[in-house]
Amino acid sequence: MTMNEKAGFMNCIDEIIYPENVGYIIDKLNEKGFEAFLVGGCVRDSILGRTPYDWDVTTNAQPEEVKKIFSKTYDTGIKHGTVSVAVNNDFFEVTTYRIDGKYTDSRRPDNVSFTTNLREDLARRDFTINALAYNPKTGLVDFFDGLKDLRDRQIKAVGDPGLRFLEDALRMLRAIRFSAQLGFNIEKSTFEAICENSGSIRNISRERIRDEVNKLITSPNPACFNDLYKAGLLAHIIPEFIPCYATGQNNPYHIYNVAEHIIHTVEAVENTDILRWTMLLHDIGKPARKTTDEKGIDHFYGHPEVSVQMADRILTDLRFDKDSIKKILTLVNFHDIDIFDTAKSIRKVANKVGENLFLQLVEVQRADAMGQNPVFLDKRLEKLDNIKHIYNEIKAKNQCLRLSQMALNGNDLISLGMKPGKEMKEILTYLFDMVLENPELNDREKLIELARKRIL
Repeated sequence: MTMNEKAGFMNCIDEIIYPENVGYIIDKLNEKGFEAFLVGGCVRDSILGRTPYDWDVTTNAQPEEVKKIFSKTYDTGIKHGTVSVAVNNDFFEVTTYRIDGKYTDSRRPDNVSFTTNLREDLARRDFTINALAYNPKTGLVDFFDGLKDLRDRQIKAVGDPGLRFLEDALRMLRAIRFSAQLGFNIEKSTFEAICENSGSIRNISRERIRDEVNKLITSPNPACFNDLYKAGLLAHIIPEFIPCYATGQNNPYHIYNVAEHIIHTVEAVENTDILRWTMLLHDIGKPARKTTDEKGIDHFYGHPEVSVQMADRILTDLRFDKDSIKKILTLVNFHDIDIFDTAKSIRKVANKVGENLFLQLVEVQRADAMGQNPVFLDKRLEKLDNIKHIYNEIKAKNQCLRLSQMALNGNDLISLGMKPGKEMKEILTYLFDMVLENPELNDREKLIELARKRIL
């Protein structure tokens, strides 16, 4: 290692606390005469006081040498120098220092070559804050001022940002996602390079795009979603959203345009995948349904149905699983439904939406209200709190909310002489509606009596 390289080592970080099993890997590699460093996100997060999601090790040992040193390994990415090492049922990626070849697919290098030079390995990484390495004996390795960028709270590409993004277009999304997760700004030249290369995001699989956008909108700063629009990425990811930025809402209940309203609601709801995506898509159909009356007031009649259709296409295109799509579409469909703070209304809506989603629907409506005119907010929140309270009472009393909970079924009607078919279905629907109206009727004998009268 040259004197210049040694100058990259910094001892300003006294100590990074890491799992014992990780220390075993580093010590074992060092004992065999190899360098070994914690690298990337685990170093970054440790410096920031965050709990690392995983612990990655980089080394000048070749993959085959790593496999000889440790008794239990797996070739999880050996083509690119990565071996997973198992220690006490924990698995850690150990990757050989490498130099990447050309990127012809804007995602992965066509080939890699191994190197014994740590600086060359760190130089190929995406952002300076991810190009940090640490060894307990050597200290922090920081060739690219990543520590300064952590202190300045900025995302900055390593070297030429345009080249970094041409190598791997997903890095453009990662920059905005890190900005959202960490609350950092994106350095000017790095953001400009994202704008210049935004079209290359089309080379990335929809699944990877979905995962990055999902991390962004479930972060503490989902408003960074707007950076996708500013950078030109949104046009290649969710182009259907773009008209929302140009659609005003001249309506007493609104003070924001559609996009601003949507982002406010995303910020206001709990950061689960289902709820955040529901809010992101709940009003996406508004631009297509905008009308203005003779008084100049804007209306968006029928927008939930259009939003459902658009959300279905978007979620399917982004390869969401069927269960998530179903839940999100249901919540989008009913986000605007009137729920009165009466037990009867709540039972009927809970039946339509499903018990498993009713409380989430209440949270959707709460978030929707928080993105509207604050003049009406207090009354709406009070009503929603009351609805939630009444629903919990309904559940505590075990009142009937779905057909399968009714005290009478088709077999009971058959015993009365009915035959399966349309008439039986109509009778069951009638009885269930009666039970939703009056839960005390959910008694087998009472329902049989009602059924007899209906049949006659």
